[in-house]
Amino acid sequence: MANLKISNVTKKFGPLTANDNVSLEVSEGEVVALLGENGAGKTTLMNILFGHYVADEGEVEIDGIKLPAGSTDAAIRAGLGMVHQHFTLAENMSVLENIMLGTESLWSLKSTVARSRRKLENLSNEYNLHVDPDAGISELSVGERQRVEILKVLYRGARILILDEPTAVLTPAETDQLLANLKMMVAKGMSIIFISHKLHEVLAISDRVTVLRHGAMVGEIETRNADKAILAEMMVGRKVTRPKAEVMEPGSIVLELENINVAGKDKATDLLSNVSLNIRESEIVAIAGVAGNGQRELAELLSGLRPWDSGEFKYRGEVVSKADANEFLKMGFGRIPEDRHHTGTVGEMSVWENLLSENLRKSPFWKFGTLIDFSAHRKKAAELIEQFDIRCSSMDTPARLLSGGNMQKLILARTLTADPKFVLANQPVRGLDEGAIAFVHEQLLAARTNGAGILLISEDLDEIFSIADRVGVIYHGHISQLLNVRKTDIQQIGAMMGGDMKAVA
Repeated sequence: MANLKISNVTKKFGPLTANDNVSLEVSEGEVVALLGENGAGKTTLMNILFGHYVADEGEVEIDGIKLPAGSTDAAIRAGLGMVHQHFTLAENMSVLENIMLGTESLWSLKSTVARSRRKLENLSNEYNLHVDPDAGISELSVGERQRVEILKVLYRGARILILDEPTAVLTPAETDQLLANLKMMVAKGMSIIFISHKLHEVLAISDRVTVLRHGAMVGEIETRNADKAILAEMMVGRKVTRPKAEVMEPGSIVLELENINVAGKDKATDLLSNVSLNIRESEIVAIAGVAGNGQRELAELLSGLRPWDSGEFKYRGEVVSKADANEFLKMGFGRIPEDRHHTGTVGEMSVWENLLSENLRKSPFWKFGTLIDFSAHRKKAAELIEQFDIRCSSMDTPARLLSGGNMQKLILARTLTADPKFVLANQPVRGLDEGAIAFVHEQLLAARTNGAGILLISEDLDEIFSIADRVGVIYHGHISQLLNVRKTDIQQIGAMMGGDMKAVA
């Protein structure tokens, strides 16, 4: 008998069919990877499984017992546990407090802290998920926080674990440790649904791979019979090859930072400390690092959204005196923000309005000097939609309804067709499928060929080693010396991301 059985699930949102008659089984001690393009229906299916959504048709069974629709409590009691890509931990509480949160009745007259501590320690030892129960969440590394998230679901008795992009913010060493821990859990009878766009991890951890496309199951394959090329083709319905950067001779320096410091709110610590780097024409410089080490502050600095306290900022040989987002755009800066939903687009505005939003005041989009030429705007938007293959029902579709991949295409179209001299690409392929990743990389490499200097901020070392020319590592606000990508390796950069700056030698 299957441990978990999803039968003929269909879910519609208005005219959109998010899941179309999907069936899936996961046996005890098995890892099933769930793959699909952005918008393929993976998240909807998991939300139905975990009780967040109610299916229009179909049912979910665990150990032969049908789960009541729309009940997260029932799913948890049946042994389901879900670890989301974005952690949901209370920063101002300890590890133990986070683990216990929501497990005790509000009517309890006394706490069960001692018993909970023993249970947590037993789980930590059993599954090799060691973390200090009394440590504050804010003190933990990203890898340690993920251990806490997994311990939370194990503490609640999970036997079936859903992992959504579990390695998105981990270093290579942390990823290896997580996969080793998962294999140990599977050996003890745990069942796992593993959702990831990192195909090498899917091949390393799963027993079977199930693929969704446009809401329907389009294929299933035993992992031992698969490789990256096969899985990518199953996902997108065609052969997919990620482009690689060809060696180019870089031009003159486009952007240069020298000993830049950005102080924190308390002025006692620096968010960025003595940062020095330069980006040249026809070059991609990558900054690798685990999330939270100063990437956001660096991106805000280079977008004109954050001032610097000391140091020198030069653009095309001229000193930049202050942070000003509008002036940066006028000077030829292009921005691909980390958060495509909240800072990259305005969700309630239409696709065409988002496409032209940063070029609104440029000719030929004005008539008589004061009136917006809507006809010219819409004509240009139609050209960009076709050129960048932005899939939407119409250019009047609100941007929030686009899939992640199509939203990123919108941002690329708006940014790269403005002929920027410098491009900030902040996590440009995070959460994207293989087809979308290949498209984004093709566009960045085309901008490089056209002479743009590009700063790529990424946690994905495969991405960095595919398209970058030089790479540095950011750690606690410091940036290492830049290394030639073709003369270093992933292991060296991974060690530096974990704090071993001696690896630079």
